[in-house]
Amino acid sequence: MNNSIYPCLTLKGKIAEASDFYIKTFGAGRIAQTSPFVIQIELSGQKFMLLNDGPSSVPNPSVSFMVMCSTAEETEQYWNKLIEGGNALMDIDSYDWSPKYGWVVDKYGISWQLYTGRKEDSFQKFCPTLMFTGNSAGKAAAAVHFYASLFPQSHIEGIMKYDEKDGERTDFVKHAQFKINNFTAMAMDSSEDHGFGFNDAISMVVECDTQAEIDNYWEQLTADGGHEVACGWLTDKYGISWQIIPKMLGKLMTDPERGQRAMGALMKMKKLIIADLENA
Repeated sequence: MNNSIYPCLTLKGKIAEASDFYIKTFGAGRIAQTSPFVIQIELSGQKFMLLNDGPSSVPNPSVSFMVMCSTAEETEQYWNKLIEGGNALMDIDSYDWSPKYGWVVDKYGISWQLYTGRKEDSFQKFCPTLMFTGNSAGKAAAAVHFYASLFPQSHIEGIMKYDEKDGERTDFVKHAQFKINNFTAMAMDSSEDHGFGFNDAISMVVECDTQAEIDNYWEQLTADGGHEVACGWLTDKYGISWQIIPKMLGKLMTDPERGQRAMGALMKMKKLIIADLENA
């Protein structure tokens, strides 16, 4: 698994308590980096960034996290903790696709799909799952192909369409699984009127080694209807938010003097320029 791509969750005023909650809920976790603005945690070796400020939007189930569990007991353990102060989107139960599965929104608004499978299938513990609904419904397959063509070490592992008994359009994606830079993600379409869609409360962070890498991702992700936002953020043509950042940024920000100057420079940028951050 590649930790150069990972999710960022905007949880204003709650990142300290949320980081503790997730580490206690899932175990095998630690706080990797902390500041008043950002806490980075690791859960089962995977990075999650918790952001204390930024977008005004709030998380919704258009981006959820599939949690791969090896036993029903493990699934139930996570469910019992996540449901406290949260609510169920699909009750924990036995389904055709899993002997124990549930979809829950926790008290911070983050959505988790708890899936029980074979232990050998637990290739990655947490897999971001994109639900294309509303104006984006029907675009999951195109998006998956686009992302797999953009990033290195990427491929599509499978795309399953709905069949007639599902009561959904048979040209829509029921489940897709793909890797981008060796990081597993999932996608699906839904024609139901859920009342929500993609926003910038949950974004995907991409750490880059070089300016050329930043330039390439920035150009392609803002093309054909995507747009620049600010401070390394952009929204692609499908409505997914990304942060394209240099890998050295975290280390730079830990320097009290240089970090403050670099942050001042970063706040004035849209696409991040490594040389300007280093020379600030």
